[in-house]
Amino acid sequence: MFDGADALLLARFQFAFTVSFHFIFPAFSIGLASYLAVLEGLWLKTGKVLYLNLFRYWLKIFAIAFAMGVVSGIVMSYQFGTNWAVFSDKAGPVIGPLMAYEVLTAFFLEAGFLGVMLFGMEKVGKKLHFAATCMVALGTAVSAFWILSVNSWMQTPVGYELGANGQFLPGPSWWDIVFNPSFPYRLVHTVIAAYLTTALVVGAVGAWHLLRDRTNLHARKMFSMAMWMAALVAPVQIFVGDLHGLNTLEHQPAKIMAMEGHFESHPEGAPLILFGIPDSEAKTVRFAIEIPQLGSLILKHDANAPMAGLDTVPADEHPPVGIVFWSFRIMVGIGFAMLGLGVWSLLARWRGKLYDWSWLHRAALVMGPSGFVAVIAGWVTTEVGRQPWVIYGLLRTADARSPIAAPAVATSLIAFIVVYFAVFGFGTWYILKLMGKPPRPHETGVGGAPIRTAGITPGPTQNPGGSGPLPGGEEER
Repeated sequence: MFDGADALLLARFQFAFTVSFHFIFPAFSIGLASYLAVLEGLWLKTGKVLYLNLFRYWLKIFAIAFAMGVVSGIVMSYQFGTNWAVFSDKAGPVIGPLMAYEVLTAFFLEAGFLGVMLFGMEKVGKKLHFAATCMVALGTAVSAFWILSVNSWMQTPVGYELGANGQFLPGPSWWDIVFNPSFPYRLVHTVIAAYLTTALVVGAVGAWHLLRDRTNLHARKMFSMAMWMAALVAPVQIFVGDLHGLNTLEHQPAKIMAMEGHFESHPEGAPLILFGIPDSEAKTVRFAIEIPQLGSLILKHDANAPMAGLDTVPADEHPPVGIVFWSFRIMVGIGFAMLGLGVWSLLARWRGKLYDWSWLHRAALVMGPSGFVAVIAGWVTTEVGRQPWVIYGLLRTADARSPIAAPAVATSLIAFIVVYFAVFGFGTWYILKLMGKPPRPHETGVGGAPIRTAGITPGPTQNPGGSGPLPGGEEER
């Protein structure tokens, strides 16, 4: 009934399922931790209790998202031993220490200061509490550093030596392994994606409450901050994504060919295929809508530059073109939608209507989950585009799996699906429930503790006029 191919497919699907669930939470908590540090810093600098209210409001959401990210990450890591034992054995000498560094630096940093951040404001003082918040934010960034270094080494392996038993052993310099050719681009691209994901969620929550009450000062502030992030960072992300694509063209050309739908080589300039239906059997993109020579202009900065196609790559090394082709377009399309939302918000801000244009608020609300879709689509592009390799050009995915029967993989996959949707579905529902409630003038903390702000004069919670300068020095823009 089952064979090795079935076991391989199930093992790949199980890892894709668990890692997709897992990355949703770090993609949110990385940006949210930094946003909390900004809010608390603004409170300490300005003395305006509005920032403290927003800090307390988002801190409760961060605590749940962070916990679900930790739990899903621990579960995911066990698959290296159960389903991918050959990979763990061969690549362990390289990736094992890198993942251990993540635990020894990022995880310990987060664990050491998380309790102070969540429950210590009334016990350690404002400045020390702010330091703890910054350490947690730093910890999330350090965690991304090491995990992305591991993944990038699998994409562009360098600095290794092959042992007698086929193991990948670290060479003379660990720095070559850590800072492998694709790592800087992947790190910047992923961290910016996390910040944009968080900004869109914050903007959607602010928009939701603005649609209910345009005079809500807390909703105004979070919406304004989120739209600044979208307007300023989205174009930077598009630029970084282009640099990342050029790096991928250099080191993983087959992935770019699949992303672009280039089954055939183009000796005098390749077109940019906007849409179409890739047909891997016929080696063509059916019903293609394309712009002549624009592909070469983007990738080679020369409209007439030749571009190699998948006809130059052995057939057994082709990635699944259809999946990569469409996941890439989903990611890019959402990126430009983010840019459009940011430009729209700048126009509204310039016109003094940032809190009055309900269609802008509705658009921001619709865009709320788009960051998660974009990061998952991006990772699908990265990981599926790497196939058939688990370590690019060196170890095939089919040769990296454990000698485990398909029924055993299927059983654990079903268990993961049931448990994940039950546990994380409830956690996500509770986060949405918290987001549905507007921040209160005196927001309580994670444990329900009331705010004590001795020496701080609380600001107003509403602006009766709905436009112009807000009372207490809070400007609308």
